[in-house]
Amino acid sequence: MDTPNNNQSKGFFAAMTSGLSMFGNAMHRSVNGLLGYEGVEVINPEGGKDDAEEEAQRGRWKQEERDSYWNMMHKYIGSDVTSMVTLPVLIFEPMTMIQKMAELMEYSYLLDQADKCEDPYMRLVYASSWAISVYYAFQRTWKPFNPILGETYEMVNHGGITFIAEQVSHHPPMSAGHAENDHFTYDVTSKLKTKFLGNSLDIYPVGRTRVTLKRDGVVLDLVPPPTKVNNLIFGRTWVDSPGEMIMANLTTGDKVVLYFQPCGWFGAGRYEVDGYVYNAAEEPKILMTGKWNESLSYQPCDMEGEPLPGSELKEVWHVADAPANDKFQYTYFAHKINSFDTAPRKLLASDSRLRPDRLALEKGDLSKAGAEKSSLEERQRAEKREREAKGHKFIPRWFDMTDEITPTPWGDLEVYQYNGKYAEHKAHVDNSDNIEEVDVQSIEFNPWQYGNCSAE
Repeated sequence: MDTPNNNQSKGFFAAMTSGLSMFGNAMHRSVNGLLGYEGVEVINPEGGKDDAEEEAQRGRWKQEERDSYWNMMHKYIGSDVTSMVTLPVLIFEPMTMIQKMAELMEYSYLLDQADKCEDPYMRLVYASSWAISVYYAFQRTWKPFNPILGETYEMVNHGGITFIAEQVSHHPPMSAGHAENDHFTYDVTSKLKTKFLGNSLDIYPVGRTRVTLKRDGVVLDLVPPPTKVNNLIFGRTWVDSPGEMIMANLTTGDKVVLYFQPCGWFGAGRYEVDGYVYNAAEEPKILMTGKWNESLSYQPCDMEGEPLPGSELKEVWHVADAPANDKFQYTYFAHKINSFDTAPRKLLASDSRLRPDRLALEKGDLSKAGAEKSSLEERQRAEKREREAKGHKFIPRWFDMTDEITPTPWGDLEVYQYNGKYAEHKAHVDNSDNIEEVDVQSIEFNPWQYGNCSAE
């Protein structure tokens, strides 16, 4: 199909948007005729009725950048591009994937409440609300940096939590994390899979997330839904996570199932979450409803899932205020994660905060950020060649690989387990009077300093 001229195209798209009530399903159209690319769809997730051709051009890319990126990426359609493609730094945010893991800790008080709660069903209300709360931050459309093998992230000074994460594998890319305070422990092994679809990216959360509530030893298992990043190149980039989130109490058999509504045309259903807390016999006990970018509420229900007479809907979580017009759509907590205010007394040189590419991007120096990113990636490749030449195998410092292989809806996962050494390290640092005080921002990033190796 030839590209229509401007007047024709405006009439065509105007007709489409004005006839929504009659031709809703007909709106599922591609812009390959307008832009010359196959399989690219346009949607305004915010519910506007802007001219669709103009909407197609509203991405963060300049035209020449968009064409160059498409020429580079179209050959990867259908592939997992987690680590096989070097991406331009202009699509990145100044944060790494293992820092992003720590964003789950923003509303950690909900897990504290779950631990204090005696009602087994309300425990799941609090804990699942904690799991939902991070999606407000996850709607950011900038890509975080892939961690270097052996890279770490430490966080203290938030809710009494000690958090440590480490990049434990490079191929496939895998991260492990552990957090703990007086009320809970949190353990995760993450091996994200992606599928590049041209103008969108499917992200499959291959991983295992476990929370242990300390008072009664209750163990909770979390399986999140997949995520889709839409309009990577053309149109407004936006994120959706349609599907089920399941949190199961492995101790009692109770569970909560929350359904993320998919975003329909012009934003219909976007952000909405609904579901129930079930007992071990799979009978509904509490209904939950809300929006993952605003708040969640709960209400006791009968066996049919209807609200109990005389009960009322009560809010359990509400999103915190966020900075206005923030360049990367960061929350105040995201800025806290990036700051050295949450760093421990003696920061590991492998910490993500110290990455020169991340620091340069945070300061707005894209040229330096790109050069530093390339330098780190080349150094990582050189370290791998040297390690393989010596017949050595990388061994993570803070996590041990177990023999456990756990199935997920998107593939099997090798499980890493926190080995407790970080707690020993931190206690030594905290209790030492002779630790030299240094400006943490002056530490040179060096994830290779701590990596252990053994002969194959």
